[in-house]
Amino acid sequence: MTAPKRWLSLTVKIVLLTLLLLWTLVPIVWMVLSSFKPNSVITANTPRVFFTPTLEHYASLFSGGNSLWPYLMNSLLIAGVSTLIAVVLGCMSGFGLSRIRIKGKQHLAFWIISTRMAPIAAVIVPLYLLFRYLYLLDTHVGLIVAYLSFNLPFAIWLMTAFFDDLPPDLEEAAMIDGATKFQAFRYVVLPLMTPGLVTTAILCFIFAWNDYAFAQTFSGPSTQTIPIAAAQLLTQTGIDWGKLLAIGTIVVCPMAIAGLLVKRWLVQGLTMGAVK
Repeated sequence: MTAPKRWLSLTVKIVLLTLLLLWTLVPIVWMVLSSFKPNSVITANTPRVFFTPTLEHYASLFSGGNSLWPYLMNSLLIAGVSTLIAVVLGCMSGFGLSRIRIKGKQHLAFWIISTRMAPIAAVIVPLYLLFRYLYLLDTHVGLIVAYLSFNLPFAIWLMTAFFDDLPPDLEEAAMIDGATKFQAFRYVVLPLMTPGLVTTAILCFIFAWNDYAFAQTFSGPSTQTIPIAAAQLLTQTGIDWGKLLAIGTIVVCPMAIAGLLVKRWLVQGLTMGAVK
């Protein structure tokens, strides 16, 4: 490729990347900035970039009788527990599915991930009837089980792909040296699966953290999560844009910060074998 063509190719890539970043980041940056604007600035006809920041929206969210703290604690508890269970069970199931030699193993793996492909609307009614019969409505356990119904198949499929890329010779070498099957899994395989575990945990947590449909259907006054708190700001009398933007920032920023902190493992995990 000649020098002019290389410069043209580089320029096109930079322009496309810049447009992609603007398309992705501008709405998020504008939301975060607007959460610090007074209501008069937010609802002004002319958008204002320069303003005097205020914390009134965040202060009102975490004070008074309708504080955001219970919603935040419910989201952390439900999303965290469901993610932990999905990663633990998905790791063990994925290892077994990757190493077992049975006829039709690929069909079994596809059947597992096919349960994740089902639209949420198709499973809400059966789950609702089941939860009502088992008295799981308006309980943390009910929401955890609901999230596991989607996160666990995804975790199994993802971890199976990671384990398929890991040579079994490493475990066999450890077992030759005297390690048991579990010791080889615990001390040899799992440390090498850190990127896969982090990737699976982040993706499962994001689904549970952002979910609205399951939370709206199965939660009650004592188990409502942050997306439900955001929906309650949309009333017939109007929209409290300041609080809504503040909640949006609270929902997005922890996930963005967590992604930046583990980006090395996340990128490595996404390219490790999740996509074949």
